[in-house]
Amino acid sequence: MKTKIFRVQGKFLMGKSFKPFTKELKAINEEDIQEKIYSDFGSKHGIKRSKIIIERINEISKDEVQDPVIKALIER
Repeated sequence: MKTKIFRVQGKFLMGKSFKPFTKELKAINEEDIQEKIYSDFGSKHGIKRSKIIIERINEISKDEVQDPVIKALIER
């Protein structure tokens, strides 16, 4: 299966306010992206899934990628 590049936008509860986030990730489908977001925020920041709101998941082209790590991965 071929992986796609997705841009995820949303917000997460930090303290008493929501903080916006934008992440670019590679995955096969949107369900995998959701799981990666929940897993990443949970393991790195200790945020529960119920405190993360994913507002938008868009597939993007290689030309639209802004994250330097993802750019390096797709250039290999």
